[in-house]
Amino acid sequence: MPMSPQPAALHRAQALGPGLPPRAGLGLKTEHFQVILETRPDLGFFEVHAENYMVAGGPFHHYLGLIREQYPLSLHGVGLSIGAEGPLDHEHLKRLATLIERYQPQAFSEHLAWSSHGPVFLNDLLPLAYDNATLQRVCEHVDQVQSTLKRPMLLENPATYLQFQRSTLDEADFIGEIIRRTGCGLLLDVNNVHVSCINHRRDALAYIEALPLHAVGEIHLAGFAEDADNLGDRLLIDDHGAPVDQAVWALYRQVLAKIGPVATLIERDNQIPAFAVLLAEAEQAQQLLLQAGERP
Repeated sequence: MPMSPQPAALHRAQALGPGLPPRAGLGLKTEHFQVILETRPDLGFFEVHAENYMVAGGPFHHYLGLIREQYPLSLHGVGLSIGAEGPLDHEHLKRLATLIERYQPQAFSEHLAWSSHGPVFLNDLLPLAYDNATLQRVCEHVDQVQSTLKRPMLLENPATYLQFQRSTLDEADFIGEIIRRTGCGLLLDVNNVHVSCINHRRDALAYIEALPLHAVGEIHLAGFAEDADNLGDRLLIDDHGAPVDQAVWALYRQVLAKIGPVATLIERDNQIPAFAVLLAEAEQAQQLLLQAGERP
């Protein structure tokens, strides 16, 4: 007899629509275009960074079009600067809308971060102060994005290395309030949770439990680099340049035990290995998703 969906999964589906299949996927890299088309790997979806495809044509679009014919697609933005003090870049948002219209991805996501100040764009995802003024601004920006794109977006929890003294809200509560006010979904980056909680000496599982888990529409898993701060304390860097750490796998299992199977991406943006290496990580995630789906 098939198992009934968990309540969290039902709420998630009602809030976000069909979305991505609850399977493992990979970030689409140019190095792997050919092998994907030749081997047709058994994957749930591919994810691409939107900003890499904001041109009219060229080889990137050629290959993405072919792959999109075979696989669901997740579009992941890195340049909207949702948390910036200034207004959103209308031209950037227009290009994003054109791209979404062209490929009809099953999900679109962006970061809870800022990367612009006036006309200056900073190639980084910078943290926010969690207070009421920032909350209002981020909600207005999310509303603008969703209104323009005519679809709900997923907002990704950040990896952070510092905290603002002026913050008056806890990060998980801040994220939950954005989701409550705007109706957007949550992209739960489990690696970001681990990185931030180590850096700020928080309890990772308590942080996750404080999030609105009913709104999770996609999960990210990635690797990190390790360093030390000026005091000699452990400092983790979200560099997407290594395999998924065992601590992150363990946290991911706990997440699945709470919410059931959700589309899960293996992120790798630096030190890109052979496709078979990434595929093996995706298969590991897929096994855990299958196990989560078998639980009553």
